[in-house]
Amino acid sequence: MGMPSGTELLIIFGIIVLLFGAKKIPDLAKGLGKGIKNFKAEMKETDEVVTDVPKKVEQSDEVASSEETPKSTTQA
Repeated sequence: MGMPSGTELLIIFGIIVLLFGAKKIPDLAKGLGKGIKNFKAEMKETDEVVTDVPKKVEQSDEVASSEETPKSTTQA
């Protein structure tokens, strides 16, 4: 079962028009567009938060490795 062909898409669209009416379809599309826009904005915010966390972890690793270096040189 692959993608629907052109005639199948027309039949599906016709059924949608019959169920919702031609006036409500633009409102549904507008709502769907707003939902996708909000979702992308939230994903972008989440990516910004996630990219901030590894920087803090890397900085703490650098501090830990710089502290370990003098200890290992004093032991040698």
